[in-house]
Amino acid sequence: MKHINQHLNRTVNNQNINERLIQLMEVVQKDKDVQEFIASNREYLSDEDILKSSAKLYEYVKEKEKFLANDASMIAPGYEPKLFLNHHFIDVTYVPTEELIRKKEYETVRNRVNAISMPKDIKEASLDSFNITSERKEALSASITFMNDYLDNPKEFHQGLYLYGTFGVGKTYLLGAIANSLAIKGVKSTILHFPTFCVEMKQSIKDDSVASKLDSVKKTPILMLDDIGADSMSTWIRDDILGVILQYRMQEKLPTFFSSNLDMKQLEEEHLRFSQKGDDEPLKAKRIMERIKYLSKQITMIGENRRLDNEF
Repeated sequence: MKHINQHLNRTVNNQNINERLIQLMEVVQKDKDVQEFIASNREYLSDEDILKSSAKLYEYVKEKEKFLANDASMIAPGYEPKLFLNHHFIDVTYVPTEELIRKKEYETVRNRVNAISMPKDIKEASLDSFNITSERKEALSASITFMNDYLDNPKEFHQGLYLYGTFGVGKTYLLGAIANSLAIKGVKSTILHFPTFCVEMKQSIKDDSVASKLDSVKKTPILMLDDIGADSMSTWIRDDILGVILQYRMQEKLPTFFSSNLDMKQLEEEHLRFSQKGDDEPLKAKRIMERIKYLSKQITMIGENRRLDNEF
């Protein structure tokens, strides 16, 4: 390396290059990684090649310093600078770190779950964190069975689950855990808080976006409607929103999940049957319930309110 330094200094003097370049090369020559790279590629590099690469060598040294200092001002944050030979010219490439790769994989998985108006912790829900009790074994077992069957043959129709139980027994968390588990396997899903979704659909009438929003929900590979039956439902929401979603998913045989504080019978007789105006419409309620029963099977979840202790 001493011979290289002497030649570089001599070349600089011969070409009368300005003082800034001399300082630049002095910084570069002190870097051990630069020295090792030049030494290992010496048979392919002339002294002139090295000098022509001075700007890239300097970029490498400075960016490496920023990388080691975790300086966000570097050219490519999260990428480690590396030297490589490019036709007798030393160049710099930026290689993603293991941490960045893991982060990108994590973000990719998270982006497969479209959570609409859902609590933040649902994005982190996992089956490993789902507390197993005798009252919740059936729900967990049915969830695992569904995932295994779906992943084995995603083109076949697989019934989703209708999770019924009182407040805080873990219905929503379990839906999130299923969605996240499927996301790891590359499956996209949409999980939404149905009462909030209904409000948003009403508001979408103003900007004429009902059809586009309805399409994105009804066509998602896996759909999870959380807290259905929690709020009163207009005939428009029941027939033209929920009815359209369920009809499409039944025709296309797309897996659909529900969670509710009402069992299927209560949902039909106490919620879907009566309009906001008080009209009794048993046939329309039965039509909706036939679709829900086709798409899902009811699983009862019993237990204490885990929200009070922030347990799942």
